[in-house]
Amino acid sequence: MAEANISAGLIDTDILIDALRGISDGVEFLANQHASSGVQISIISAMELVVGCRHSRELALLQQFLQKIKIFPINVAISQKAYQLMELYFLSHGLLIPDALIAATALEHGLTLYTKNIRHFQMIPELQLLRPY
Repeated sequence: MAEANISAGLIDTDILIDALRGISDGVEFLANQHASSGVQISIISAMELVVGCRHSRELALLQQFLQKIKIFPINVAISQKAYQLMELYFLSHGLLIPDALIAATALEHGLTLYTKNIRHFQMIPELQLLRPY
């Protein structure tokens, strides 16, 4: 793990998937976040995790996991910012709607976005990005 004491931020779906799959770096990062500032995600990441469930048992486990997490909903400011990001970066960089909404959530709440997919977001100059492992 790159840093033991990382500040609060918004955690992207890829890191959550690692943790749920038992990948040690993802598990350790989420544990550190939970212990220090709490785990914070976009509702979009929660929905992406639901889409990955293969049966009702996995969905029940996911629901249990998500109960311990702060989930930011989409509000008017986030949706408007995501729309602006799409106008700016869809044609030039292929920004996708879920990533625009996740980035807009981080921007709206003044949070660093922790992700392994830096290339999905690197074109957004005002977005603070960090790959935690």
